[in-house]
Amino acid sequence: MSAKRTVHRCQQCGFESPKWLGRCPECEEWNSLVEEVVFKKPGGKKRQAGSAHQPVLLHEIQSEAGARLFTGLGEWDRVLGGGLIPGSLVLLAGDPGIGKSTLLLQALAKMASERDVLYVSGEESPQQIRQRASRLELEAPRLFVYAENFLDAVLEIAEKDLPAVVAVDSIQTMSLGGLDTAPGSITQVRECASKLMRLAKEKNVSVFLVGHVTKEGAIAGPRVLEHLVDTVLYLEGDRSHTFRLLRAVKNRYGSTNEIGVFEMKDTGLQEVPNPSRYLLQERPLGVSGSVVVCSMEGTRPLLVELQALVSDTEAWQPRRTSMGVDSHRLSLLLAVLEKRLGFHVGRQEVFVNVAGGVKLVEPATDLALVTALMSSYLERPLPSDLVVWGEVGLAGEIRGVGHGDLRLMESRKLGFARHLVPKSNAERLPADLREICTGVGSLEEVMEALFEESSARP
Repeated sequence: MSAKRTVHRCQQCGFESPKWLGRCPECEEWNSLVEEVVFKKPGGKKRQAGSAHQPVLLHEIQSEAGARLFTGLGEWDRVLGGGLIPGSLVLLAGDPGIGKSTLLLQALAKMASERDVLYVSGEESPQQIRQRASRLELEAPRLFVYAENFLDAVLEIAEKDLPAVVAVDSIQTMSLGGLDTAPGSITQVRECASKLMRLAKEKNVSVFLVGHVTKEGAIAGPRVLEHLVDTVLYLEGDRSHTFRLLRAVKNRYGSTNEIGVFEMKDTGLQEVPNPSRYLLQERPLGVSGSVVVCSMEGTRPLLVELQALVSDTEAWQPRRTSMGVDSHRLSLLLAVLEKRLGFHVGRQEVFVNVAGGVKLVEPATDLALVTALMSSYLERPLPSDLVVWGEVGLAGEIRGVGHGDLRLMESRKLGFARHLVPKSNAERLPADLREICTGVGSLEEVMEALFEESSARP
């Protein structure tokens, strides 16, 4: 007989308490403790180590380097590090309605042209999935659809007819029969993910999990879900825009700096091989506060428009609002401008926006942000064919950044003829490329190159 006991477990961090608490003492979330029944089996049977679980020497292990499964979506494969590793557990997360199921179905349909793929849906019926596939014009001859919320039945099907890839949409709808808790609870999510991880590692089956994101921006359920999986992918984007960014925040088999860019159309999410061209299509010309910055997203240079607006206000506390740029970095650069150049921005409101919903986290975007603020403050538009990148220090110095040649090639490909770059980067360029670059070493040199000289230009 199994012993039964009741605990109150936090649905955010997993903290256990013998009694209910209004606020979790671990993560300090309110009303997050839920009563759960835990069954404990006395005298559990110990697992006997079989031949498959014996220690082996590292050099005797047969490596399968390069044996990746290509999804057929170049942007998806880029983010995964060059393809899907057999036996890996991948978590795809994002806001509700952002396009997770659509993108996953497109990737599974591509892979199902050569291998068996099992798509388990706990939220849609097979007829609904078929309608979506028809709308997306997908042909998947070896894609099996299974509508089931009971994970034990899913594992039985998967182990009986081993597919190459299993996708579960979503992990919050799955439940195990031996747990007396509701689907989506921390116990169910953790145990279901553990079972699927065991399936992936022991049977060498690649597993996709779909996870929803809460209004606080975290994956619904426990954070332990992110620790269990091999790769965590986030599908980001504003639903008012057509662009979606697929970003890896954890990847045991590749870089976490790569992004994939997709555009939402009637036929699903379409790849955008040259996102810089699309992000700059509606850029206004001859307007102060607008500048083009080249940011590196992994191995891809990305050109986006950065906008700044500095305006007078009579408010007691001026606002500082930033979209796509870290607010702390904005405050730091405003302090540098005020200290080094004498810009009186303490009584002015400052608004910063990155067009297209892109998030800039690289320090190389500092110089572009500073030039946009200077342009708006002085009401002096920047040249329309100018691209800016570089890091700004607290002393007002302009520091060099990496991948200067890649940034320069990408900007020249799109027709930009002027480049404001750190002096150390300009000195390392070939002689023929230095002619189109202006190297600066301080904010004073930026003022001289852009705003004092611009009055003499046509």
